[in-house]
Amino acid sequence: MRAPVSAVGLRTGGSTLQEGIIGTTSSARPARGSRNGGNTNRRRATPRRAVPAQGEFAVPESVTPALPAVTSFAELDLPEALLGTLAAQGVTEPFPIQGATLPNSLAGRDLLGRGRTGSGKTLAFGLALLARTAGRRAEPKAPLALVLVPTRELAQQVTDALTPYANALRIRLATVVGGLSIGRQAGALRRGAEVVVATPGRLKDLIDRGDCTLGDVAITVLDEADQMADMGFMPQVTALLKQVEPDGQRLLFSATLDKNIDRLVRMFLSDPVVHSVDPSAGAVVTMDHHVLHVADETDKKAVAVRIAARDGRVILFVDTKRAADRFAKRLLGQGVPAAALHGGRSQSQRNRTLEQFKTGVVSALVATNVAARGIHVDDLDLVVNVDPPTDHKDYLHRGGRTARAGASGSVVTLVLPEEKREMSRLMSVAGIDATTTRIRSTDEELARITGAREPSGVAVTLPAPEPQQASGAGAKSRPSRPSRSRSRTGGGRGGSRSAGTSASGSGSGTSTGTGTGAGARRGQSGSGSGAGAGAGAGASGASGAKSGGARRGSGGRGRRPQGGGRRAAA
Repeated sequence: MRAPVSAVGLRTGGSTLQEGIIGTTSSARPARGSRNGGNTNRRRATPRRAVPAQGEFAVPESVTPALPAVTSFAELDLPEALLGTLAAQGVTEPFPIQGATLPNSLAGRDLLGRGRTGSGKTLAFGLALLARTAGRRAEPKAPLALVLVPTRELAQQVTDALTPYANALRIRLATVVGGLSIGRQAGALRRGAEVVVATPGRLKDLIDRGDCTLGDVAITVLDEADQMADMGFMPQVTALLKQVEPDGQRLLFSATLDKNIDRLVRMFLSDPVVHSVDPSAGAVVTMDHHVLHVADETDKKAVAVRIAARDGRVILFVDTKRAADRFAKRLLGQGVPAAALHGGRSQSQRNRTLEQFKTGVVSALVATNVAARGIHVDDLDLVVNVDPPTDHKDYLHRGGRTARAGASGSVVTLVLPEEKREMSRLMSVAGIDATTTRIRSTDEELARITGAREPSGVAVTLPAPEPQQASGAGAKSRPSRPSRSRSRTGGGRGGSRSAGTSASGSGSGTSTGTGTGAGARRGQSGSGSGAGAGAGAGASGASGAKSGGARRGSGGRGRRPQGGGRRAAA
């Protein structure tokens, strides 16, 4: 059964709503109906709603009052272990969205939480999820809480943010995303995980394989819920939500909550509390917005290169994967340490690129919208839209990479003459008043706004990745086999000539002798010996093992050059 709506979750009441709360409302829904498959779904008749502004979420009418916001974590009924970890992490006061939503989510209420990117949404839902899960133990393959996110990067960020708090409560986390080993993820679920952070596609795959079941999930979080709706995840998301505990708690969080979320609200939320810390436009007072009008494509590229060469890190957004790769290559040739980040890269490549950017090995990150949500980089003060976004929400989430958690930053958009009208419309919908400047690549104003400077012109090469053993990232490497110097005999016969080299020496011959060899692996390598002077080692082993050896290491014996010396399989 659902937890009763009460003041549980608050140690002291009477707080007033924090400054900046735009709305705190909730709505009631009729009783649930039936659903195919035996479970009960949460679909209800559409309630009356206030008429929303264009493009904004239709806020449900208030029925059950929301609990008041708090100004201190001490006012919340959080486990002592969580309070101690918050202090150890240097988190002393809740951000507005945390102070507003935690009293209600700790009380078991469904809610919609809207706050700008970097406003603290992860802990806003994470602390409640962990506190309400503490003390319970998950059965194999049956998590107790679920966080759905649209991207692998956001899944990793959520996992990293929640891990210290989960460890304090002895709660096991599992991350389930595409691009990594599904076998390792299935193993983590079989061992038992109370909380699963997942992307919809990979979670569905694991359920279809029989490696996961959602019937015990009592708390479900959708982070960046609007992107779930926008990017075609709705069928997968709704299918997954129908499998969780029917009377469980639902928490939807995003930087924007627009009308695309209505369907999720109608189907799955019961009397939700709506907390809106910022307007839907996501305007941030510490963020400056600049629209730079450039004359043509050539000057646009020159402007972008000079900005990338600034003293400091910058993310430059482009439209396509190909454009990202080409621009990153151009920057490297101009002397700017740059790398591309997009969905065409493997997860290990994306992780490595992000780590290089965070540590300063790469100063210019050229990205598609894959990095527009869920990527957190400390002290990033500039984001550049080399290619303007086509949607106001993409603009907000691109810009949300800077000016996070109260820091300041700037968002610069390069606009060609034919893009001016559409860009003006986009900024109007986003509710942003940007400073517009006509600029050329050599203008001093460009340097003042962005710190742009002339690149060195000396091509740079990024360091090659170091070989790593298989790790939790999901990459499984085949163990190398040691060299063998002892010859073995196997069945099979054949004739050949060979010459081999090694670090210790080399040998070759022209006459015929008899040698023996055995394949060390699948008959592809082996060792052999022959009469004659000299010693050497071949990179692959005796050719007799190659030509006469049976598969799977049966080896072979054949004719080989005399005088070739002793050869050892590598």
